[in-house]
Amino acid sequence: MTAAAAVLPGVVQNRGMITASVMLATLMQSLDTTIANVALPYIQGSVSATSDQITWVLTSYIVAAAIMTPLTGWLEARLGRRRLFLTAVTGFVAASMLCGAATTLPQIVGFRLLQGVFGAPLVPLSQSVLLGNYPPEGRGRAMAIFGIGVMIGPIIGPALGGYLTDAYSWRWVFYVNLPFGILAFLGLLTFLPPDDPDRATPGLDWFGFAALSLGVASLQLFMDRGQQLDWFASREIAWELALCCLGFYAFAVRTVTAENPFVPPRLFTDRNFVVGLVLIFIVGAVLLATLSLLSAYLETLMGFPVMTAGLVLAPRGIGTMAAMALVGRLVGVVDTRILVSIGLGFTGYALLDMTAFTPSISQGAIIWTGLIQGLGLGFVFVPLSTVAFDTLRPEDRTQGTALFSLLRNLGSSIGLSAITVYLTDATVLAHARLVEHLSPYSRAVQDYAPLLRLDTLAGRARVGAETTAQAAAIAYTDAFYLMMLMCFAAIPLTLLFRVRRGRGGGAVAGMD
Repeated sequence: MTAAAAVLPGVVQNRGMITASVMLATLMQSLDTTIANVALPYIQGSVSATSDQITWVLTSYIVAAAIMTPLTGWLEARLGRRRLFLTAVTGFVAASMLCGAATTLPQIVGFRLLQGVFGAPLVPLSQSVLLGNYPPEGRGRAMAIFGIGVMIGPIIGPALGGYLTDAYSWRWVFYVNLPFGILAFLGLLTFLPPDDPDRATPGLDWFGFAALSLGVASLQLFMDRGQQLDWFASREIAWELALCCLGFYAFAVRTVTAENPFVPPRLFTDRNFVVGLVLIFIVGAVLLATLSLLSAYLETLMGFPVMTAGLVLAPRGIGTMAAMALVGRLVGVVDTRILVSIGLGFTGYALLDMTAFTPSISQGAIIWTGLIQGLGLGFVFVPLSTVAFDTLRPEDRTQGTALFSLLRNLGSSIGLSAITVYLTDATVLAHARLVEHLSPYSRAVQDYAPLLRLDTLAGRARVGAETTAQAAAIAYTDAFYLMMLMCFAAIPLTLLFRVRRGRGGGAVAGMD
């Protein structure tokens, strides 16, 4: 069977098993974006690393994956989809085992680099396989299944990582990939159609790839290390920004002037795809930034243990799965723009609810807003993934899905770093405003002075700690408000999608 025949809806064999196999690969990779975060303090003690050094365990994976993701399309054309998929799964699992067995910091950083290299193709390949193996009317369901792996992994990662670290050791946050990897490999080996031996093997625009890699890697390092190194007070950060600008400028020039550029310019002439890239960037920023803020909020301000915080956040995933199960059936029946707008509205409403959070908020209220936001993210991801690729040529889908994944990851990285910076500055500002009212002549201070024992060092320290905690709580609500504005501001962008008439009279993504 040729690769062309393999993607025709009428002749696809074992569609269900192929779907299950690629979903396992997607879930395995998406879990690793957050599962190792909670284990960092334990890894730090085990390998005798400083706080500055241990962040490279996360940064090395992110940078390697960001550089290799755009290369997926060329690797697929060169090696074949099936061979690349099997190689990526095998390499990712092997690198995970090596990470778990590492005994020094250089070892674990090096193995995390390998994990990022092999893990980068998994998500775009999975999305490309599902888009090719389902007819147009079934792609909504396919993207719903794919979305479960992509969106649920980062949500359940902290809870699963906390449990494995507490119950066993930090090494199990890497060893857990073994069963997922074995099942995914066997399923792909058995059911994914063989590659077309007569496929074209295009050359690689090495200059374009190098320029894009330089831009992406420098941007990732700039955002990841900026806060830690006090931004432009550090020469390293200034160099990283300069290299980032140089890399993206060289890539843009190369793309419009080269005969066979690394990324085909025709991808950026597809309006649905370009709008989809912008929206998935925003979704990535809101998803990971919200999860990170909430985890820190629950653990630092509310004093929740890691496991409790993970369990309180878990219902967000239930909301996402419920929404994806529903919206997968609605795509093609209901106007895609309406579905995406509803999802952004739900997400924005949940963030608006979160602006009323205080350190004494009930677990029930946190769970409720998590469910609503999960519903919103589920409503956004499925129709957005469908509309973004509906008008792309089949031969451009793998390259398109790689760019889609890259923009989602960049959105997550940039959004998290930007919100962290905002949170730090907002905390300082709120603290300064609160301190203005802490005067020995204030009636409120005089009323509580005997209780707080402000005439003692311990009493004044208690007031200082409480003031800092209250300032942080105010800063968190300001950050939630900012992300709410991002969600509501993104809704008008859905009007830019081109639509066609679908079954049942609904307007769905596509060309007029």
